[in-house]
Amino acid sequence: MNILITGANRGLGLALANEACERGHHVLAGVRSPGSSTEGLQELITRFPGQLTILPLDVVDENSVRYASEQIEGREIRLDSIINSAAILLGRDQKLEQLDMEQMEQSFQTNLFGPIVVLKHFLPLLRKGERQSIINISSEAGCFSGAYGGDYSYALSKSALNMFSAQLRRELTPHGFVVHALHPGWIKTDMGGEKAPGDAGVSAAGILDIVERKTQADALFIDHKGAPMNL
Repeated sequence: MNILITGANRGLGLALANEACERGHHVLAGVRSPGSSTEGLQELITRFPGQLTILPLDVVDENSVRYASEQIEGREIRLDSIINSAAILLGRDQKLEQLDMEQMEQSFQTNLFGPIVVLKHFLPLLRKGERQSIINISSEAGCFSGAYGGDYSYALSKSALNMFSAQLRRELTPHGFVVHALHPGWIKTDMGGEKAPGDAGVSAAGILDIVERKTQADALFIDHKGAPMNL
């Protein structure tokens, strides 16, 4: 399979790229810019020759996303799966009275508008693939049932991402697509922190099982094992 992973140079994105390569897939590793830190991806290129392509793709810059899609189309690469993993968490622990609205806008630009723009430009390529899937990495923080009065920028942007995923699912599942918003768990990454109990590699393996359709999931919003979660 040819799998596009955004935010692939660190955290869960890098773990997903590693897992996909280990399973023999070809990874289009979306990174913010040519100057982004790519040491982990370079190591994968060495370990898995020909299986990973670093793709400059800044999800908050539509021109960057458009150019990336044109590059892939020009190489006549069919696309089988998109995993929207790029995300930011700003303003952690800010109370509503101190909420930085600029950070709120930045969060929506990356966490919601980013996946929208990626799908806008890459969906035509995905339609040509096989066993197509779209996995939008979300969070239980974006659930109405789990609202906790904090992380406003992150939680609200992820809640909106869940709605976007529901719209995609309604449109695309009749055509054989698998579409999910997915909570990867609280995992040890730059975002999750060292206190997180989960492992990014374990989460990535579960997500790839869903992409490969080894794990069947009926719900829109699921965890990395395919189990349904409350919205």
